[in-house]
Amino acid sequence: MGTGGDPDKDGSGEQQRRTEIFTYEAPWDIYAMNWSVRSDKKYRLAVASLLEQYSNRVQIVQLDNSTGEIRPDPALSFDHPYPPTKLVFIPDKDCQRPDLLATSSDFLRLWQISDSGMELKSLLNNNRSTEFSGPLTSFDWNEAEPRRIGTSSIDTTCTIWDIEREVVDTQLIAHDKEVYDIAWGGVGVFASVSADGSVRVFDLRDKENSTIIYDSPEPNTPLVRLGWNKQDPRYMATIVMDSKKVVVLDIRFPTLPVMELQSHRASVNAVAWAPHSSCHLCTAGDDSQALIWDLSSTGQQPDGSYDPILIYTAGAEIEQLQWSTSLPDWVAIAFSNKLQILRV
Repeated sequence: MGTGGDPDKDGSGEQQRRTEIFTYEAPWDIYAMNWSVRSDKKYRLAVASLLEQYSNRVQIVQLDNSTGEIRPDPALSFDHPYPPTKLVFIPDKDCQRPDLLATSSDFLRLWQISDSGMELKSLLNNNRSTEFSGPLTSFDWNEAEPRRIGTSSIDTTCTIWDIEREVVDTQLIAHDKEVYDIAWGGVGVFASVSADGSVRVFDLRDKENSTIIYDSPEPNTPLVRLGWNKQDPRYMATIVMDSKKVVVLDIRFPTLPVMELQSHRASVNAVAWAPHSSCHLCTAGDDSQALIWDLSSTGQQPDGSYDPILIYTAGAEIEQLQWSTSLPDWVAIAFSNKLQILRV
């Protein structure tokens, strides 16, 4: 059921007045979650279960504006092998392409969405010699070239798929250890983070080389998440495993962080740049807080540090965070068995 709510009291009066919160309670704990992009499917999201068993579930849910309830569509709920590590709707705001949802777990799968239900369109396995593969930790759908999806795997590789032809475009041994996340920065440029503690940038025009943008100062400290600023691609944000800080990088100045954001009181789990602003970032973590930061000069404190401009406290540790590209005033978080969408 969806319910409205009040924002955290740390927000200003004006923010409290205009903040809206809607909650969906799933029948299981949620991990993967994301917004639909299509302009004709606003307030639509996908959520996936986190069950320690082979059989898991994915639901497509929709906010009913008239009642304020978020409801699942029974026709668009389906079984999924293993808990998905990520869900992404096709980046097609203008509704020019088939309505697709991509999921990652043991393989990359593409699902066709129709009013009558979900149909598996593609199962993309780049290791034809065996039915087993290194589990996929994450993937990113290229907004500038939607036929390309890049995946990251615990087998140290990143794979670029041409989903229209259902073939591997490129597979690279990207790191020395497991690759935990991948993000596109343009048509042929992507970056990845790894258990080896590095952020590396790859250009598909020069597949033999990569650029190390950052190395974690403590040896063997994994980097687990990566966000690439779509409005200003000079900037990235990454998360160190089990760390309270978020590291912001400028790719023009490798190795040294531009800033480190340190207001979380427990490990940070998720990071998302605003889709409509070059200087706003949202982070969330095990302190049950989602923080929004203004990283422009106006957001800077006299001592050079940054404090969040908005704090929202959830009911449990926040595992997942997504900022809507089609509704840039809305952020979604997932904690325990709840999905919340917040107007920011």
